[in-house]
Amino acid sequence: MAHTDRLQELIAEKLKPYVKRIDTEAFYASDFLKSLGQNGFLDSSEGISYSREVMLVEEIAKVCMTTAFNFWCHLAAMTYIRQSTNLHLKEHLLPQFENGSILGATGLSNPMKYYAGLEKLHLRAKKVDGGYIISGKLPSVSNLGDDHWFGIVAEVDDARRIMAIVPCRTEGLSLKEKAEYLGVNGSATFACSFEEVWIPDNWIVAEDADVFIPIIRPAFVLYQTPLGFGVTRGSIDSILQVCNKQMGCNSYLPIQSEELEEQLVTLKNSVYDIAKAGPSVGYWKELLKLRLEVAYLAAKATHGTMLHQGGAGYLMSSGPSRRLRESYFLLNLTPTVKHLEKLLHSN
Repeated sequence: MAHTDRLQELIAEKLKPYVKRIDTEAFYASDFLKSLGQNGFLDSSEGISYSREVMLVEEIAKVCMTTAFNFWCHLAAMTYIRQSTNLHLKEHLLPQFENGSILGATGLSNPMKYYAGLEKLHLRAKKVDGGYIISGKLPSVSNLGDDHWFGIVAEVDDARRIMAIVPCRTEGLSLKEKAEYLGVNGSATFACSFEEVWIPDNWIVAEDADVFIPIIRPAFVLYQTPLGFGVTRGSIDSILQVCNKQMGCNSYLPIQSEELEEQLVTLKNSVYDIAKAGPSVGYWKELLKLRLEVAYLAAKATHGTMLHQGGAGYLMSSGPSRRLRESYFLLNLTPTVKHLEKLLHSN
């Protein structure tokens, strides 16, 4: 069976029945996320297939952007290990990430803002024999659970920062769930407090995060763009569902499916071209621009759908209202639109 057929089966069996619970009850679709690795979608033994992994995010986001966001978190964590020179992580942890045994998270919202000059680093590291001691707090890390790992960046001193990947069960790390957002509450998001957490050398992704971050940023952003593709596609489909209602009066609205479709196809072509080539540092500025345009398109599409759907879309449990809330999350996902605008205007 073709990979795409199997993916649609998994979405139909393990995701679609739970979408409303994800949205209204903060249900976390961990079984679905693990099934992607269990069915071989993440195997990189013959090389990383960025196009396939971008496609996975897009297809999931058509149905549930919250779960697609969780999957992006996992892809980000895998990217850190795939690009690391730490053989222990590559040989022992990466296979478990790729086969669905464990799930990963990014933990780099604060560091990405730090490197853009927006925030100070929240974590501090002290070098000790065999590793580091980490202290500090991260306000929000998503896609966490008992058997999950997530990336962190901590400052050793003014001249050096390290990057590591940490298991949620490690001693001295405490998690407090956060589920009071406008949407995306099924994302398993927690505040993380580090009280002198020991990080052994085997968990160090990079001894020099300042050098490593520019290497992993392109994939970090590339994997986010299909979140907007999926939400936009779902919004276009919702517009088409009601185009002939009430004597066709929706044709007078300022946002139409044809316009959204044209913009979506153009952006997708650009993103998949980069995915095929591989998201290198040379594509960084182009990826930032595409990520920003995708976020704005998703916001436009979800707003347009609410206009087309009218009262039916205004129900809390409707697909259009869920996608509207998801689009606002995308606007505020690191790098946020204001973060992106700053980066694009800084040079």
